[in-house]
Amino acid sequence: MRVVDIIEKKKRGNSLSKEEIDFIINGYVENIIPDYQISAFLMAVCFKGMDDEETYNLTQAMLNSGEKVDLSDISGVKVDKHSTGGVGDKTTLVVAPLMAACGGVVAKMSGRGLGFTGGTLDKLEAIPGFRVSLTKEEVTETVNKIGVSVIGQTANIVPADKKLYALRDVTGTIDSIPLIASSIMSKKLASGSDKILLDVTVGSGAFMKDIDDARELARQMIRIGNKAGKETKAMITNMDTVLGVNVGNSLEVIEAIETLKGNGPEDFNTLITEATVLMLKMGVGITDEEARKRITEAIESGKALEKLAEMVRCQGGDPAYVYNPGLFKRAQYKGEFKSKQEGYIKHMNTEGCGICACILGAGRETKESDIDFSAGIEFIKKTGDYVSEGEVLACLYSNSEEKLNTGLEYLKDVYTFSKDAPPEEIIIHEIIE
Repeated sequence: MRVVDIIEKKKRGNSLSKEEIDFIINGYVENIIPDYQISAFLMAVCFKGMDDEETYNLTQAMLNSGEKVDLSDISGVKVDKHSTGGVGDKTTLVVAPLMAACGGVVAKMSGRGLGFTGGTLDKLEAIPGFRVSLTKEEVTETVNKIGVSVIGQTANIVPADKKLYALRDVTGTIDSIPLIASSIMSKKLASGSDKILLDVTVGSGAFMKDIDDARELARQMIRIGNKAGKETKAMITNMDTVLGVNVGNSLEVIEAIETLKGNGPEDFNTLITEATVLMLKMGVGITDEEARKRITEAIESGKALEKLAEMVRCQGGDPAYVYNPGLFKRAQYKGEFKSKQEGYIKHMNTEGCGICACILGAGRETKESDIDFSAGIEFIKKTGDYVSEGEVLACLYSNSEEKLNTGLEYLKDVYTFSKDAPPEEIIIHEIIE
């Protein structure tokens, strides 16, 4: 079997066999096949696509390139939630403890942020002492005790994806639905949960800009998960405006805490409620009505907030920050971004909002970059709001005066105004079961 023959076959639009896909993935992981041949293979996939069988076999080849997490010692049905990323997406910080407070089980592996999308691990590490690296025994003990744990992915899980993603990032082969689906699902299947809920974001602040592409990605991932024996469902959610109010690590933790108290922004409340309902139906087997009842009771009684504090405590963090968010260190500099005109906010370039937060210090340009936990943006006004000239649209925070001034200048191009009110933003476009 020759790599060049496999490349030629895919270049002509023909389907590859399982053996051919295994050959090319295994050869790359073992450093037998060079980058330039894999680059040609990836580009052929971008242009010609893959059918369902090929995409599944690619996912399996990547999955089998490394270790798989065994969660069999954890009691109950483990449900994982994965978001394809966005700006202000602190969903896991609320859904995971809320799910546990309602009787569910979450043993989740999350990632770090790179570029304009934030990472769950970075947000959790904004809590002093919080450990994202736990042993298998520590995870098992924690989840069996309190029902929830969120940790980082180990180095030995899906090494094929790490190599392929780094190459795709520099060869213009990121935007291929089969490659995206296999990348996400290989990691989800390796993470050991029994069932999977996918939050596929779409809009200016998401990787998928077009809703038809988002639907196709969701359906491909659902097919992969179900074929692998893991019940999988998906939500198509709006990322054409910032989710919630806060963007930035400690700022998002504070917003998550307020949401668990019942004080969250309306759009974020809607998303976390629907996601938790789906996860409870999948993991606990209760009705929609019972799930909503449990969610309301968990928040109003304080059990949901207590569950977050328990997780923080079990993973080495200081739970005092959960009970008193005022303990979080504040940025040295604050700037107000004010409207230059009167009218409705017609649209926000949400990716631009995320980039602005990175400029302030809240995100990474490379995987090695340090982040400023206290940097970020509080959006006072969002799409659909009517504003007067001189009214504050956002408050920016940074520990660098230069970065703050650069961020204030950058935000000028984010907003589009109109004299007429725009259509109301849809939070959840659809649920694909």
